[in-house]
Amino acid sequence: MNLLPEPFASLERRMGRALLEKRLARQADHWAQLSHQGDGIFRLELVLPIDAIAAFMLRVSGLAGRARANFLAPRVVERHWRLPRLPKVFAGFRLLQLTDLHLDLDADFTPALLEILRHVEYDAVVITGDFRNSTHEDHAPSFDAARKLIECLKAPRFGILGNHDFLELAPELESAGLPMLLNEVACLTRGNDQLWIAGIDDSHFYQVHDLGRVSATLPSDACTILLAHSPEIALELIPERFDLVLSGHTHGGQLCLPGGRWLHVPVRGLGPEFINGPWKVGSTQGYTSPGTGACGVAARLNCPGELTVHILNT
Repeated sequence: MNLLPEPFASLERRMGRALLEKRLARQADHWAQLSHQGDGIFRLELVLPIDAIAAFMLRVSGLAGRARANFLAPRVVERHWRLPRLPKVFAGFRLLQLTDLHLDLDADFTPALLEILRHVEYDAVVITGDFRNSTHEDHAPSFDAARKLIECLKAPRFGILGNHDFLELAPELESAGLPMLLNEVACLTRGNDQLWIAGIDDSHFYQVHDLGRVSATLPSDACTILLAHSPEIALELIPERFDLVLSGHTHGGQLCLPGGRWLHVPVRGLGPEFINGPWKVGSTQGYTSPGTGACGVAARLNCPGELTVHILNT
């Protein structure tokens, strides 16, 4: 028997050997620059410093100061949802979503975010992936910032990994107090009633999500909120199975033209309605957050960052 050391033995029990091996193999290839997450013009990152070029263009255009100020001031947005299967005892439940934090991008971001969070009311919080920015450097800076953030977030709280997050980050985040859902489910209870939170691993780059396993774990009539880092999961949804899907990943374009028109978003096969804001597949409702932080360059234009408070009703 091929025994694994910790934390991989525990991760194997949770994920299964096949998905664990697939994710670790893709991580190794990516770290060795044998595979790349970008597509289109963003494959040029292999030979050109795209992020540095973007930062330079912001400086020469005079927009750098404004763009960084936008980045450091994500707004709080409330979204109201009607979920027919939601138990009445959960009516008015406030679920805070943070996503695409990329906490190692700029040292000033975490303190700014913590200050905003002091004034946000919520009953539970979910973080839908991408805790770090760099995928080739030590993830310790992003974990240190995440630990400070977790300390300020009240329970219940849950997270999933994004395409920027290596698997090894999951047990570290859990040791800091953030339960991670790796194709797993959790249950919130009020009296005899339940609200389920399901979370899948990255479906964009690592492609180690397992909707079948998640669905099989859930009660057939359960009101369930699915956490999926990329809205690309909409292409695989079985209508009626999930009540609400919360995603991020796209950043809404991050650096957009006036009116919010994006120049590039890292998704494939989706219509524009899935890039930023609410969407629907059959009876399943979904929401793609434009992201709380920023990726690559600490800047946002015509696309504000967001802390989303999802208010649930029947």
